Amino acid sequence: MSDQSKDPDIREGMGLFERYLSIWVALAIVIGVAVGQFLPVVPDTLARFEYAQVSIPVAILIWAMIFPMMVQIDFGSIVGVGRQPKGLVITTTVNWLIKPFTMFAIAWFFLMIVFAPLIPEDLAREYLAGAILLGAAPCTAMVFVWSYLTRGDAAYTLVQVSVNDLIMLFAFAPIVMLLLGLSDIIVPWDTVALSVFLYIVIPLTAGYATRVTLIRRRGVEWFDNVFMKRLAPVTPIGLIATLVLLFAFQGEVILDNPLHIVLIAIPLIIQTVLIFFLAYGWAKAWRVPHNVAAPGAMIGASNFFELAVAAAIALFGLQSGAALATVVGVLVEVPLMLALVWVANRTRHHFPGAPPVAAGSSS
Repeated sequence: MSDQSKDPDIREGMGLFERYLSIWVALAIVIGVAVGQFLPVVPDTLARFEYAQVSIPVAILIWAMIFPMMVQIDFGSIVGVGRQPKGLVITTTVNWLIKPFTMFAIAWFFLMIVFAPLIPEDLAREYLAGAILLGAAPCTAMVFVWSYLTRGDAAYTLVQVSVNDLIMLFAFAPIVMLLLGLSDIIVPWDTVALSVFLYIVIPLTAGYATRVTLIRRRGVEWFDNVFMKRLAPVTPIGLIATLVLLFAFQGEVILDNPLHIVLIAIPLIIQTVLIFFLAYGWAKAWRVPHNVAAPGAMIGASNFFELAVAAAIALFGLQSGAALATVVGVLVEVPLMLALVWVANRTRHHFPGAPPVAAGSSS
């Protein structure tokens, strides 16, 4: 089959939420804008619950989004890094030495130069800030879905994600500060540090402690088959509620500038495709097995958009262009990543150790 939407592996590998994520985001936009226009008392009331410029309701919702992802991370798996060192070198190099800077360059070129006649400069800089936050946060959760859909090595994907999360603890803030500074966007160091502490350190520590404690008491099978299934709905509920709240604040901006969503999406799409083919092509040149190469390329191509949304809100506010740009990243990610899954499956036979492609098969 040539249409990935009809591929049973893709359809069965994703839950209802992941499969229609772009639709849920679009609905959240509609509902949020409607709430902002017809029930302004809701965002006005919630805006009062702040501490140290952090929205308490938003912080709670973002923790709900991020915690279930962090529970999945097993730092004990890092002992397996030596099994496929080339795959890890590619993943970490692309994610931390290439991706943030290509995102900055591409977004700056389009938002500050190409689209300059269409977007006011101050707003374009806020959109650029949102793109920078996306580029500095490689995927943590959805990559497990992409790994499954490309028949990736699940254990090694966990190694790649765990290593990236450890690097994120130390690299996210300096990279964001550097690129925001190059964009003439000044944010206090302590605000960035607070965002890292609130949305990386706390959920990562709580998630790992929860994982270790529950596995010790109830066993791995109970943890995977009972606890994680019960926890699964928390992330989508938190994400959609956060987006509704965000768009309740963003309603005026969207109604006044609907074209901006399309303009923001263009550099994000170009960046995603570029990073995927860079990592994927590098893996092919190094003869990395497909079940390591495909998930590794997916980690770089997709984004930890939950963290980007959280950081944008903490640094620039719910009504900022930066927050809007990170949400556009959510909107375009799933259909684009599904297309790249299709590409990875169609090209599997070019990698060493891949099974032969059956006649008439698309994967």
